Amino acid sequence: QVQLVESGGGLVQPGGSLRLSCAASGSIGSINAMGWYRQAPGKQRELVANIISGGRTNYVDSVKGRFTMSRDNAKNTVYLQLNSLKPADTAGYYCWMSIGHVHYWGQGTQVTVSS
Repeated sequence: QVQLVESGGGLVQPGGSLRLSCAASGSIGSINAMGWYRQAPGKQRELVANIISGGRTNYVDSVKGRFTMSRDNAKNTVYLQLNSLKPADTAGYYCWMSIGHVHYWGQGTQVTVSS
């Protein structure tokens, strides 16, 4: 069984920064892909960034140039650096990993951008 545990969310003022972490534990085999999604109240969950096979990182247009996704293979951890945060970035952020043929989700961490 694989568990994903996120951390790093919180309340930040517009223009501020946060760093989200997602650590995988358990019977981890080959991680095929990983990503970060977010869901704001009353809205559908949307992809923020992902790393697919081949190592290419993709970002949704609204976060390009502000968010950076990275990974530490030795720690089975993926990160999302959030810079120049805007109120529109307020949402629950969820990490996702595809391991083998199974998709796993973290429990989510709340990011609130407000003055």
